Amino acid sequence: MDNSGKEKEAIQLMAEADKKVKSSGSFLGGMFGGNHKVEEACEMYARAANMFKMAKNWSAAGNAFCQAARIHMQLQNKHDSATSYIDAGNAFKKADPQGEATDQLPASSQSVDLFSESVGEWNMCTKPYRGLSHELLFPEEGFPKPNSVFDCPKAIAHYEQAADYYKGEESNSSANKCLLKVASYSAQLEQYPKAIEIYEQVGTNTMDNPLLKYSAKEYFFKASLCHFIVDELNAKLAVGKYEEMFPAFSDSRECKLLKKLLEAHEEQNAEAFTEAVKEFDSISRLDQWHTTMLLRIKKTIQGDEGDLK
Repeated sequence: MDNSGKEKEAIQLMAEADKKVKSSGSFLGGMFGGNHKVEEACEMYARAANMFKMAKNWSAAGNAFCQAARIHMQLQNKHDSATSYIDAGNAFKKADPQGEATDQLPASSQSVDLFSESVGEWNMCTKPYRGLSHELLFPEEGFPKPNSVFDCPKAIAHYEQAADYYKGEESNSSANKCLLKVASYSAQLEQYPKAIEIYEQVGTNTMDNPLLKYSAKEYFFKASLCHFIVDELNAKLAVGKYEEMFPAFSDSRECKLLKKLLEAHEEQNAEAFTEAVKEFDSISRLDQWHTTMLLRIKKTIQGDEGDLK
């Protein structure tokens, strides 16, 4: 059977399932196997969803999985309902790779709530939050896709929820990954105190870990940039504090860059600021998050044209 045939069969299954659901709610339906009809309808929705997938009609597949999820919930099958919502989210993701589908995040959010209520499978709970908030909506660190219907505050809320789940299971490494996303998006929204608090917290937690201590310099670097945007003096004090806390930070390229930038900023020398950034970027490529933060700092230099070229 070709794809069009599978799609037609899926549409027919959806119609039959709808009829079973409708009849199960009638007086006679309730007397003659109402629950059984609902169970059959649920199975039909799931079969239809898989046929839509085979036909590559991802949007229809997502809607069918949502229907199955609702029926599972009606039957008190919370785990199966959560799984169906995750399948729906994955289908919507394929239906709209540009991140504009409005049903994706609600479906996955529902799956997390159901998992946490019913079985406590925390790793499965956090995956929809992390996957859809980051991979779908934020392909580049800290920045949403153009025209995305979702925004950073929503992503922050979901990452914070995921971090709480991980903390509850004492999975600190995974919790920190989620918190770092919160810090990244918070900085984008100019919520610098919140970002600084997280970067400092994660940096402090990792600097004494032999396997993670090399990442601490990056977290202190990001915290310093956030301080710098708020106030030059704040940044100077922060850099000194981080050097004292974590001596290895003093020898890092990040710390040396910060000192050059502080000097250039104090002298209101936009050219020196740009040259320091270019020199660093030629060895360690700066991503969009860092570039945006540096541009925000540079714009506070008098007469600056607002670029790093």
